Amino acid sequence: MAHILNFEFQDVKDILAEAGLKPFKAKQLWDWVHVKGVLDTDRMLNISKADKAIITQLFEFDDLEISSQQNATDGVIKWLFKLHDGHEVESVYIPEEGRGTLCISSQVGCTLNCRFCHTGTQGLSRNLTAAEIVAQVHKARSVIEDWNGRGEKRNVTNIVFMGMGEPLYNYDNVKKGCQILMCDHGQGFGTRKITISTSGVVDHIADISESLGVNLAVSIHSANDETRTKIMPVNKQYNLERLIGALKE
Repeated sequence: MAHILNFEFQDVKDILAEAGLKPFKAKQLWDWVHVKGVLDTDRMLNISKADKAIITQLFEFDDLEISSQQNATDGVIKWLFKLHDGHEVESVYIPEEGRGTLCISSQVGCTLNCRFCHTGTQGLSRNLTAAEIVAQVHKARSVIEDWNGRGEKRNVTNIVFMGMGEPLYNYDNVKKGCQILMCDHGQGFGTRKITISTSGVVDHIADISESLGVNLAVSIHSANDETRTKIMPVNKQYNLERLIGALKE
């Protein structure tokens, strides 16, 4: 049984239909989870007890645990979220005038060992699922009380994959997570409001513009291959020529 946050809207409709529930039940469930921010089925007041019994047999609804939370004087909040298997990932909320950016993780740890990043010293434990990617946004918005209804002003306006891990080494789950977050029936983040930050992994760069349409940010740190390799060992595999060529395509 997979987590409710791991599914796109059409998937939820199909699964509920196979279980004998009417199509509007999927819309009700999706609205509770992705518009009202509710994962406790007991709080889903317009869904009958009988339907809830079926739904809880089809999906998991566990919430992320907060291992630690650090609040800065400028409004920045840094979380360490605990996953179901005990692993932990970081997310950071950065409020600014007129916008609020949430930096989220894509992997538990990282393989790249960039000199400027502590995560690389931990090694890679595993990729995050799409549900665990979406769950970071869900939990952060819950903590800062950001579930104001569809079309209303929100505190989290932008999402950046700039936490732990290299997003393009977990592209399938990152892509699915983005599609769930962009769903018009739910949280409705626009393509221009999501940014995938990569250390320069050439694979999937073209896919971002062709199949997702979200923003791309690339860490360069040096215009010299030798220097960049010392800072970012990934440059050995994806040097500046390959990287620039991929960006031009």
